[in-house]
Amino acid sequence: MSDAAAPEAPDAIAPPARKTGGVKVVGILGILAGIALIVVAIVVWIVVTMQLRAENITIPDDAMAFQGQQVSGPFTAYVQADIINRHALEASGGQTYAELAQDDPIRATMMNASFLRASLFTSVVSYGVAAFAAAVGVLSIMFGWALHRLAVAPVVVKRSAFAAPGE
Repeated sequence: MSDAAAPEAPDAIAPPARKTGGVKVVGILGILAGIALIVVAIVVWIVVTMQLRAENITIPDDAMAFQGQQVSGPFTAYVQADIINRHALEASGGQTYAELAQDDPIRATMMNASFLRASLFTSVVSYGVAAFAAAVGVLSIMFGWALHRLAVAPVVVKRSAFAAPGE
């Protein structure tokens, strides 16, 4: 009986069998999706910045901030949209496009100002969406990594102090 396997101790409990392939795959997919979100966010940020810089818009001296700087980011785009609105309202005597008479020649100026502001606000929103996508990407990587780690973690089984012997 020397070649025979040693009998198991009565306290030994076999760990439960578990299938973790799906959890590993979901973890890896989460990591890959997070990386993709971050890459796309960076690309969008760069493209929007390049498009704004290509317009060569300089913030006027009477703006609330960034006077004399080129519009090239979310804050400068917002400030430029604000000063366009202020200048348009000064030109119209404080009236909006809808408040002006249809034959008022200032109405075309108000319409152009509205279009310019909408374009600038669209770039501000694009920056916000890119930042949000990057943040979700980071979270996705963290959750994916955690899931992957859980899938490969060993199962530890301990006998309860309250279990009666032989159960």
